[in-house]
Amino acid sequence: MTTERARKLRRTATDAEARLWSCLCRNLLDGHHFRRQVPVGPYIVDFVCAAKQLVVEVDGGQHAARQAEDAVRTTFLRERGYRVIRFWNNDVLGDTEAVLEAIRHVLRDE
Repeated sequence: MTTERARKLRRTATDAEARLWSCLCRNLLDGHHFRRQVPVGPYIVDFVCAAKQLVVEVDGGQHAARQAEDAVRTTFLRERGYRVIRFWNNDVLGDTEAVLEAIRHVLRDE
């Protein structure tokens, strides 16, 4: 069921997710490989670089009201060794290069 849901999410990406994916799928971040809409336990993460154990989440306005749930999700992922960074949709759409630079920075910090 989770894999089926992940496939559906790949087909129905938000504008922000599609923009970020267009950069990540071309290995524009120093050759780091990312996958999108990946099941991790009961959750589906937006983007993951497995080699660096980095999860990148792109959040819309609905996440402002879901901070408690997002905190539980982040704790779950961190307990499994993932670093989690989040960006708002408007940040991805408004300044994609700054978002990419922030991801690059986290990838360099190990």
